[in-house]
Amino acid sequence: MAMTDAASAPGVSPSDEAFARRLRRQDAIFVNLTWASATLVVVVLLGVLISLLIDALPAIRAFGLPFIWNERWSPAKEIFGAAAPIYGTLVTSAIAMVIGIPVSFGIAIFLTEICPQPLRRPIGTAIELLAGIPSIIYGLWGFFVLAPIMQTSVQPFLTDTLGQLPGIGILFSGAPYGIGLLTAGIVLAIMILPFITSVTRDVFNTVPVMLRESAYGMGMTTWEVVRHIIIPYTRLGLVGGIMLGLGRALGETMAVTFVIGNSHRIAASLLSPATTISASIANEFAEATEGLYTSSLVALGLILFFITFSVLAFAKWLLGRTEKF
Repeated sequence: MAMTDAASAPGVSPSDEAFARRLRRQDAIFVNLTWASATLVVVVLLGVLISLLIDALPAIRAFGLPFIWNERWSPAKEIFGAAAPIYGTLVTSAIAMVIGIPVSFGIAIFLTEICPQPLRRPIGTAIELLAGIPSIIYGLWGFFVLAPIMQTSVQPFLTDTLGQLPGIGILFSGAPYGIGLLTAGIVLAIMILPFITSVTRDVFNTVPVMLRESAYGMGMTTWEVVRHIIIPYTRLGLVGGIMLGLGRALGETMAVTFVIGNSHRIAASLLSPATTISASIANEFAEATEGLYTSSLVALGLILFFITFSVLAFAKWLLGRTEKF
């Protein structure tokens, strides 16, 4: 309104009026482009959801809600259940987060608070390069390098020690296959490290230097500065980085397919072979010739869609609660 009044005021030259009109046109184009971009994202999201629902409809009609908690998966008899892939997806992602979050935070704290200045950039670049390695390379490394180590050393040690404890011993019981839930979780933890570490390091660097210097001046140790100053100041960014890593872990396909064992069964032991939603789709989609078989695989994709959406919605809710607090 002020621009319009200025352009129509007495004494304003035609060139000024033309310039004002050009600015208004540019602003209108910019607003329309932003609206179109936002609308396109929503349309694509709805399109993906609708297409998944349509293709998964035969499986939904055939099995109903028991499809979610049914473990049996028999393409020959056209009996399909999603319990085993869902279980494998959640467990491997949980293992990855349990391992990846502390290590990522430790690397970020080291880079921002402890590491000598000349080494910060080389080490940070080396961590970020891990994000550029294709997932199939992680899978090959996990199958040919990590799995033999797990089979000959790590898993027998876990079985002989933690496996003998009451209660948690069932998590580390069974034969040392080398592949399984734990191996897949470790590979996923390595894959999400660069994502969480990069975000964590960047948000740690946003803490004002005055806060750090004031805390150190009051006699705080490095641990106290990190715990009482840096983490509370950057909690929103930390949650965002964690959710980014969790999203990567939930949807990873090729690397997990190599090392999880691809077994459609649920076992309490973390050393046993299993499968995930993405691994099941990747392994069996080419062989799915029957309509119900294909529809069941699409239904698995629909479930993964809702799991990912639920995780992001929970993260948004958590960020809102944290910001309000």
